[in-house]
Amino acid sequence: MDFPIEAVRDAFPALSLTDKGRRRIYLDNPAGTQVPKSVADAVSRCLVETNANLGGFFETTLAAQKVVDDAHAAMADFVGAASPEEIIIGANMTTLTYHMSRTLGRDFKPGDEIILTRMDHEGNVSPWLQLAEDRGLVVRWLPFDQQSWQVEGAALAALLNDRTRLVALNYASNLTGSINRVKELTRIAKQAGALVYVDAVQFAPHGLVDVAEIGCDFLACSAYKFFGPHMGILWGKRSVIDALQPYKCRCSSNGLPERFELGTPQIELMAGLTAAVGYFEKLGEATGEHGTRRQKIAAAFKAAIAYENVLAPRLIDGLSAIKGLTIHGITEPARVNERVPTVSFTVEGIAPESIARQMNAEGIFLWSGHNYAWEIVHQLGIPAEEGVVRIGIAHYNTAAEIDETLESAARIIAMLRQQR
Repeated sequence: MDFPIEAVRDAFPALSLTDKGRRRIYLDNPAGTQVPKSVADAVSRCLVETNANLGGFFETTLAAQKVVDDAHAAMADFVGAASPEEIIIGANMTTLTYHMSRTLGRDFKPGDEIILTRMDHEGNVSPWLQLAEDRGLVVRWLPFDQQSWQVEGAALAALLNDRTRLVALNYASNLTGSINRVKELTRIAKQAGALVYVDAVQFAPHGLVDVAEIGCDFLACSAYKFFGPHMGILWGKRSVIDALQPYKCRCSSNGLPERFELGTPQIELMAGLTAAVGYFEKLGEATGEHGTRRQKIAAAFKAAIAYENVLAPRLIDGLSAIKGLTIHGITEPARVNERVPTVSFTVEGIAPESIARQMNAEGIFLWSGHNYAWEIVHQLGIPAEEGVVRIGIAHYNTAAEIDETLESAARIIAMLRQQR
């Protein structure tokens, strides 16, 4: 069946907003997507109907606990977890990673080694770098291949040894869009006895996460990147997290996942999180799938991927035709399944911010800068203070929006070139 783009767009109220009569084109999606009305309604309804702290016996506290339990169950289905007890929900991916890094670091000894990639978002780099500084660990750097735009298994294998305690991996880059073969990389790391921590923030909006298939020990993602509220989720393998003792209040629960979730939870945002997963369920139903929630989510992604894999080459082909423009990432149409639809570029002699400002002024929302892909810009030799122009497609975008964006980019780049 054809992708139900009109029904999808109707679900997102923000897509109909205008600024002094000017339409908006949301291509800032790698930094955060818009939300369906069902998500906003769920947050509002929770604040009105179930606004209480947890642990009591009256109606609102009991209802609030159900909101929390439902969110963990929904995310377990979303990532393919064995149990909701493996789902840890918190403020954002970076905060969760800092917390987990300190918990894991309790068992690390001076001289132990960790491997970090040059492809990761800083949220999966700085927590481990600072842990290494605190605990006297050795950091091994794993570059990405600038021909394949991916982290290669042979390069990882060359860094592993019997002192390697953890490998922090990137599922998909928030700058190049490249998808790593995380299952293969995880297998290589696990053979050396290392823990594997996967940042799936950029992959989760564009592909079905299956933690059991990957075989990793941890996987983090962010709800606001897949049409949900501003919060982060960390999956941890039960056999691993059950043995960990996190930093927490003395009198707080020792149960799972509670001992990893500090303080009062963001209950209203958890209601929105369940609704975001529910959006994928409904999209899956629209494709004809009527099985389990997990099966509906899988069907939704299958349809969305097919739709995005038409838009992304359209964008890449149009940008590639602009003189002096360089795309940093996979451009071959045959490899579209090896990237998410996030496309970053630079133009010789023109600051990325100048392009972004002009396009933003025309109601085309996109970003410039390093976008916290600090290691990527340094490996590529791109000035960090300038970075790239980044365009990120979501499955609510349209071919017409891509065409209008390409026209704007070509015209603005030509204008800026004349002004030099």
